[in-house]
Amino acid sequence: MQTENPLLDGLARFFTDAAGAAQSVRTELDTFMRQRLERLVADMDFVPREEFEAVKAMAAKARGENDRLEARIAALEARLDAAKSRPNDSPSKL
Repeated sequence: MQTENPLLDGLARFFTDAAGAAQSVRTELDTFMRQRLERLVADMDFVPREEFEAVKAMAAKARGENDRLEARIAALEARLDAAKSRPNDSPSKL
């Protein structure tokens, strides 16, 4: 048994419309907040993750190269000091 009550029909329509309106307000608010955050991040000059990783890899490679060159210089200095301590040898023979 179904009755038609205009008051209940009106309330049902009101709550349905209110739920739809709340959903659209939430969607608009989410979109607005996302745009503001993206603009804020862009204004702060953050670098993308890919660029950061590339620079990080370059720095690691440079550190390794520096370590290698430091060891090479230390070995050459040791050879030079050894050559200087021998009176008969000249440094040009290294």
